[in-house]
Amino acid sequence: MKAFTYERAESPAQAAAAALSRPGARFIAGGTNLLDLMKLQIETPAHLIDVNRLELDKIEATNEGGLRIGALVRNTDLAADKRVRRDYAVLSRALLAGASGQLRNKATTAGNLLQRTRCPYFYDTTKPCNKRKPGTGCAAMKGISRNLAIMGTSDACIATHPSDMAVAMRLLDATVDTVAPNGTKRSIPIADFHRLPGDRPEVESALAPGELILSVTLPKPIGGTHIYRKVRDRASYAFALVSVAAVFTPDKGGRFAFGGLAPKPWRVNAADTAAAQGAKAVAEAALSGAKTTRDNAFKKDLTARTLASIFAEARA
Repeated sequence: MKAFTYERAESPAQAAAAALSRPGARFIAGGTNLLDLMKLQIETPAHLIDVNRLELDKIEATNEGGLRIGALVRNTDLAADKRVRRDYAVLSRALLAGASGQLRNKATTAGNLLQRTRCPYFYDTTKPCNKRKPGTGCAAMKGISRNLAIMGTSDACIATHPSDMAVAMRLLDATVDTVAPNGTKRSIPIADFHRLPGDRPEVESALAPGELILSVTLPKPIGGTHIYRKVRDRASYAFALVSVAAVFTPDKGGRFAFGGLAPKPWRVNAADTAAAQGAKAVAEAALSGAKTTRDNAFKKDLTARTLASIFAEARA
């Protein structure tokens, strides 16, 4: 691990200003992803800004009937909150499907959104990776790509986004609330928060330099039957090959978001529209335009079968 300086932020505005004024600075809270990357020298921040003292660890009702989740709310606390379990069950289930209990006790809401890909070539510093070092190429293109993306990819990158929580939040149409170094606040629809790689795979979110996540806001509950299904190589502490977050409501049909398929939580309107026609139609709509490799072509069938099991569960 390379040497770095460190400070504790006393306010969100101070944290954001400090990040902008110190080139190479990074925010740190739980550190469950960042510290691993620093040990491997994949990330080498010159300065860390500890945001744990900021009062961003509350879950509060909004005037619109939704919930505002502070950036520092730990994954364990969010999954256990009675309002989340009652009104946003898909989110609670997604959180409990991720990582281990120990990691969920430390991991934060903002950190979960911002965790970086688990593509093996991103973690192997002996291999070229456009995310890690722009312009060097993508070793995954001709390498082992079983766990990698089939949707939203580009010639520069086929990595997937690893978060379970983000898939559920995409389904729920959450917004990400931020503050800029100049004090300006904004709310970013989660649909626009994570970026597809294009020719700039190293730019993974819509955040500007120094911009700090304050909270994530959920709209009012939509009711219905909530399901989160994660298919992985082992029963725990593994990232999704395919995951599906779904809500079925009597009057609005179904809505679906997918993990393990793309560089961001994947949701397309056509898949929701196809819900009345059944699981096969939803799969075809969600996977339209898929680009597979020899290793990961199975994800198309796996997605269809996972959707079939979800539809069967919803009917039970």
